[in-house]
Amino acid sequence: MPSGIRLQRISDRIRQELSEMLVREISDPRLQQIYVTDVTVDRELAFADIYISAVEGSSRSDEVLTGLESASGFIRRALSGRVDLRTFPRLRFHWDPTPENADQIERALAALRKKDDMEESKD
Repeated sequence: MPSGIRLQRISDRIRQELSEMLVREISDPRLQQIYVTDVTVDRELAFADIYISAVEGSSRSDEVLTGLESASGFIRRALSGRVDLRTFPRLRFHWDPTPENADQIERALAALRKKDDMEESKD
């Protein structure tokens, strides 16, 4: 079994190569303006869990995941040619709500700061 450092390197390489493919090679309109937030590979190198998000948010999650599942064979074959592994892991795509949650928290904090500033200016 590979070490934790090797697994992280493999995950990073898959994320980098997939990100480049999404920008340059994949022309499916369902996969426009999406980005890879994280990739994790299990210790047996059987599965790679790929976390995806879109600029528009979760409103496109079903469309994006359907597009990725339909292109998963092509993506896996292309990635196996770029990332040198004896056997390439099967790809599993997941929606990552983290960017949207972070944006929501940031808006709430900004509203609180604005409220505090208004209260200080009244005093």
